[in-house]
Amino acid sequence: SVGCPTPSSSPSGGEWKSFQFHFHDFATLDTTEDHYIASPEFTCNGHQWLLLLYPGGESDATEGYVSAYLEYLSEGSITTSYEVRILDKFENDKKAKRADKNVFNGNKRWGWPHFISRSDILDESQNILDSNGTLTVVVSMEVEEEPTTVFVPDNPLVKMVLDMFNDETTADVCFEVVNNCSPDEAEGQKKKAKSLTSFHAHTFILKMCAPMLAALCGSNDSDGGMAAASITDVKPDIFRHVLWYVYGGRIPDNELKTHAKDIIDAADKYSIVNLKLE
Repeated sequence: SVGCPTPSSSPSGGEWKSFQFHFHDFATLDTTEDHYIASPEFTCNGHQWLLLLYPGGESDATEGYVSAYLEYLSEGSITTSYEVRILDKFENDKKAKRADKNVFNGNKRWGWPHFISRSDILDESQNILDSNGTLTVVVSMEVEEEPTTVFVPDNPLVKMVLDMFNDETTADVCFEVVNNCSPDEAEGQKKKAKSLTSFHAHTFILKMCAPMLAALCGSNDSDGGMAAASITDVKPDIFRHVLWYVYGGRIPDNELKTHAKDIIDAADKYSIVNLKLE
């Protein structure tokens, strides 16, 4: 039987993770060719692995040798460096072999057919087996570095454009949106003038992002004044959402859901195609 993996020391150089396995009663294990003892599964670098120990060697091994292989159980592929070591009963290295940058695919195994002579393991003078006849094997694997997160500052242009939204001091266009009442509201407000809500904008932004809105404004007054346009068929709150989107803003999901038809109709009217796809 094989004991579960326990933490152990790692090879020098770089970051490695190690797993220690105990093959109990090694002298009595089956030595039939190609017969192996599998360790418990272990995880490293997010992938599943097994250590396979062949007490009588695998088919490519010369008689009398113990083979050791690392088997990859996960899907896909991974390239990694690894080392297999045999410790004596004093936890000193007695045998170690290392492989650099082997490529593992699904159900792929790499290792050594002639890892160590079986007679060396059984030689009491080498103190490899402990008093209970247990063989200790350590698998160490190079730990993949986590990708470094690079700080990329937000492009300030987006914020600069959003800050210009409805900014009267820099605008050269004014949309006057008529607040049309519902029939019930209108009955009680017949004598009141229609209320207007003003939205200030910039011709150069409209020309790039909403040409049909820009076309409503014509050209600026000859004296450098502000061009004006009247909007009578879109509610002020809907027009505000549309203009905010033109300036690069995001309409809150709850508003999109509540006013979906009105927003889509306005986007369609002014050919703001991307907003229709939100």
